[in-house]
This record gives sequence, structure tokens and C-alpha cells, in this order.
Amino acid sequence: MPLHVPPAPAPALRSVLSALGSPSAVREARTPSLKAAQGPLTPELPLPVHVLEQATGRGGAPRTRLTGWRFLIRGSGRTVAAGETVQTADGWAFSHFCEGPYLVSTERALRQAEALPTPYQPRLLSVPELYMLTLWLHGDIAADAASGLPGPGDLLVPLAPAPPGIAAHRPHRFTELTPLLTLRLTPAPLLKTPA
Repeated sequence: MPLHVPPAPAPALRSVLSALGSPSAVREARTPSLKAAQGPLTPELPLPVHVLEQATGRGGAPRTRLTGWRFLIRGSGRTVAAGETVQTADGWAFSHFCEGPYLVSTERALRQAEALPTPYQPRLLSVPELYMLTLWLHGDIAADAASGLPGPGDLLVPLAPAPPGIAAHRPHRFTELTPLLTLRLTPAPLLKTPA
């Protein structure tokens, strides 16, 4: 079933296009693949990036917050980097280019999602405290991409490298993975020392 990729805000796309057109932005990027790419570079497949804000064991529903958009940058017939934007007080602004294992993993997870029988809206969900990034497959394909409320049928596909004990590229229901994340994010109680 095809994925329903939400359109990125026009200012976010313009900021990435402007950075790609800036020789100094590309040259200063720490992305050898981007610098070595021949021919035109194009931003494709915009994915809203959300951060997990709350995953508590107190019965509260997890919340997420839209923090940016990630565009896969294509050049030389392949994905060579990602371009990230962030929301500022003045609107969307270019943040940085990056590359690494999450690029290949994102493409693999998107191919997996395309083969699923249910349509989804793809997003990225970051759990910074665990150094974890997931492909979030949101069941409401018409939802505003900025909406941070997970649905009951939403799936999370951890990208590689995933934290120990969490299998990369295995789809999990949001409600199935959240308790594990909650457990890992909950601070351990302080041990009392004998007097």
C-alpha cells in the first residue's frame, strides 16, 4: 500500500533548496557523500520529525512534539545525505546536512512500510535519551503532520542502530513499544545506604 507522505511547509523546502544551492553550506557540511555527489542534488521524501516528550508509567498518554522536517537528498542516482530544518520564531530554517546509518535504515524501513497492506503517513520519532530514531507509521493518513498524538493502530519501526534489546526494523504497535521506552526512561530509584 503506498505511503501518504505529508507535504512539507514551503518555507522548510525553500530553506533546504537554498542550502543545497550554497556552495559554502555544502562544502562545510560534514557529509563526504554530499560533497562528492556529481550532478544536481534534490530534496525528496520530506518526513516530519517528532520528539517523544512524555512516556510515563503513571498512565499518561505519550506525547510528541514536531521539531523539524528531514528531507532525503538525492544525487548521483542515490540518497547521499539528509537535510534537516527546524522551526524558529521566524518560521522554518535550515539546520544541517547529515549522513550515516540512519539514512540507509530509513530507506529500508520505508520500503518495508510500502509493502504493508494498510496505508500510513510516515513520520520520524526521535527518543533522544535513548539515542533512538524510529519510523513512525501514523494510521490517520489525512492528519496534520504537526499533530503529535499517536493513534491506537500506529506502528513504530526502530531504525538501526537501535538500543540494546530493541530489534531494528521490526514493526511494533505504538502501545507495545511505549511501555519498554517508559521503563528505560524512568529514573531508577535511589538506594538508601544503611546508617
